[in-house]
Formats: sequence, C-alpha cells, structure tokens
Amino acid sequence: MNNQQARSIEGRIGFLGAGSIVEAMLSGILKKGLFSSDRIYVTNRSNSERLDQLAGMYGVHTTHDKMDVIRSSDILILAMKPKDSGEALKELFGAVHPGQLVISVIAGVSTTLIGEWLGVNCPIIRSMPNTSSAVGLSATGLAANQFVTEEQLLLATRLFEAIGTVYTVAEEELDIVTGLSGSGPAYIYYLVEAMMGAGAAAGLDREMARQLTLQTLLGAAHMLMDTREEPALLRKKVTSPGGTTQAGLEVLEAYQFQKAVTSAILRATERSREMGAEHH
Repeated sequence: MNNQQARSIEGRIGFLGAGSIVEAMLSGILKKGLFSSDRIYVTNRSNSERLDQLAGMYGVHTTHDKMDVIRSSDILILAMKPKDSGEALKELFGAVHPGQLVISVIAGVSTTLIGEWLGVNCPIIRSMPNTSSAVGLSATGLAANQFVTEEQLLLATRLFEAIGTVYTVAEEELDIVTGLSGSGPAYIYYLVEAMMGAGAAAGLDREMARQLTLQTLLGAAHMLMDTREEPALLRKKVTSPGGTTQAGLEVLEAYQFQKAVTSAILRATERSREMGAEHH
C-alpha cells in the first residue's frame, strides 16, 4: 500500500441509499482506511432493518433523517434507485451547499439534472461501478461536471479504487461505460451459464463443469491482461486448422455470436440514454 492509499480522507462522508453498492463501498473504504466508521453516515427511505444491519457490520452512523446526513457530510454519495431519484432529490432542493462534493451512482441521470433537482451549483461526479465491486474488482467510470476540481476528482478516484479500478471519461461516454462494463458482468454470467450447462449436458459432474468454466475464464482474462496481446491474435494461436476449437468457433460464427454481444452492449448503452431522457 502506498502512502496515498494509506492516508485517510479528511471530513465526513454520507450515503443516501443503503443497497449492495453502498455496502461494497463501505467495506472497501474501511479496509483501505480512507474513513473511520465514526465519520460515515448512511440513510435510506424506510428500511430500518437494513440500516441496523449496516450499523452492526460496519459501525457506521445510520438514520432515516436525510437532512441530518446532508448536514453532517462533506462528501455526499447519491445511491438511490434510478426510478426514485427524481422525487428523492427534489425533496433535498436547497439542502446541499456549494462546498459539498456530490457523487452519484444513479444510472442514467446527468450531472446537470442532479444540479437542477438539488437547486445548487456544486461539484458533481457521476460514477458507474459494476456488481464486481462486492469482491473489490469493479470497473468504474467517473465523469465530472464543470465545478469539480482536480483534487476532488482525485478524491473520488481514491474512493472507487477501494472497490476496483477507475477510469475517467467524458460524461457523454458514461452511457457507453454503462452498457459495456456496468451491465457487462451479466453477459459474462450468461456465458458461464451456457458453458457450465454444456459441460454437464456432455456428461461432466456439474461442480466440475463449474470449476473448469471459471478457471478457463480466469485464465483467459489473465492472458489478455498479462500478455497485452489482441484477443483476435490469442484466439488464432489456440485455433488449430481442423481442430476442436475451430469446430466450436464455426458454430459460434453460424449463430453470429460476436454480433449478438455487440448488439447487446449497444442496446444497453441506448437504454441508459433512454433512462436519462425519461427524467426530463
């Protein structure tokens, strides 16, 4: 751990929302020592059992009083569901002050719209983590509005590095990040379902099929990362003419496998843009 990672972040942080991404962030932030638990505040609309659970597990302050969390926090994380975000943020109109850093994990809602709902010109950063944050391996995209300083963007980067890797993009690119890496784990799980099912259907024990599939996936990912070679080149290296791999790939090509994956990502990207437009 380098000095920057070890150094805690000053002030207090508040979470509006208490779902799985918030829990992943709490776990990562505390493990990295970025905040002590007594400087973390969490609220949700009405689920007291969930707040009690997080308080018991992580020792953080919990309350249903959103205004108290806002007053107590230098950094405010907006983590409510997209369908609830408009109503929830409009209730906070005028409560956030220009000195607070607002970080949103709400899919499809622009920094401009968040600012309008909050009724303040303040630094706002949109983020798009994914579900791999639960194991500290998220790929998170960040996009900042015009009020965000370089120091604040670095601070947000440190927060999300507690749950994985971070990439800064222009805000108009965040919908693409959503379609690619935000929704991406689900595409991989879908592939794994098929590979495990095929192994079992061919006669393997299901647990053995699972282990072989996951290790194959892990190995392929490391090959791509460690060798930095193009996936097409690695594919060609393991495809012998007339061999088993070629036979399998010919079936995938017949079913337009690459086209299907591309279409899925583009459709998810489009849906992210649609969700943003629905709020206007």
